[in-house]
Amino acid sequence: MWNDIHTGKYEGMIAETVTIRGYNGDPVNAYYSRPLGDGNFPGLVLIPHMPGWDEYCREAARRFTQHGYAVVCPDIYCRFGQGNPAEIAAKARETGGSPDEVVMGDCQGAVDFLKVQANTNGKVGAIGMCSGGRHAFMAACRVEGIDAAVDCWGGNIFGECTDLSGKKYNAMDFAKDLKCPLLGIFGNDDKFPTPDEVNRMEAILKELGKDYEFHRYDGAGHGIWYYHTPMYRQQQAMDSQEIAYSFLEKNLR
Repeated sequence: MWNDIHTGKYEGMIAETVTIRGYNGDPVNAYYSRPLGDGNFPGLVLIPHMPGWDEYCREAARRFTQHGYAVVCPDIYCRFGQGNPAEIAAKARETGGSPDEVVMGDCQGAVDFLKVQANTNGKVGAIGMCSGGRHAFMAACRVEGIDAAVDCWGGNIFGECTDLSGKKYNAMDFAKDLKCPLLGIFGNDDKFPTPDEVNRMEAILKELGKDYEFHRYDGAGHGIWYYHTPMYRQQQAMDSQEIAYSFLEKNLR
């Protein structure tokens, strides 16, 4: 929980860029932050949002590490080049983004990396914001070894997509395969996803008997955790982050 620290305990972390094996065995850069000290830390895959593999992602990774998680944030946009995160994200947008199969492959690589680390407890969660929220939901359905997932305002959940074989689908087509508890955090003023889309998503999960909990916030739209943007909503952000910490603690610790 926020500020629930013991002033007499040792604290330390290390954060660095590493290389993992992603989709199709591709070498993928990843930001890896983990606590120092006694091990048995839960793992967490932080999936980047469409603004790119950016400074916010790194700060978010370290914040979860502050709370005792070994975090891997893979550069799912690495195939579009290297450089300023906004410029690389723009290149990704021009071609429709990274295909879902590729992102899922990179997430699988991140899970596999965390599972073999000596200081982890064998459990791994997934979390993402914006497009990363959608990807976190899909990873909970399609990636092996995920024990809990957090979808933060993931948009385009019902948008029609085409896989690499040409087959049409939307993300909710995979809901039947959801294998772990899911936490959803949404703003009622959001346009992407809209409250109606969140209702539809919840109805499907309920009908399928899935383990989920959704938290929705009035006076909040998209990106409520992004303190560096006008989208930030302090009260809603802190409340939902506390909920996310508790959810991950319950399912991964």
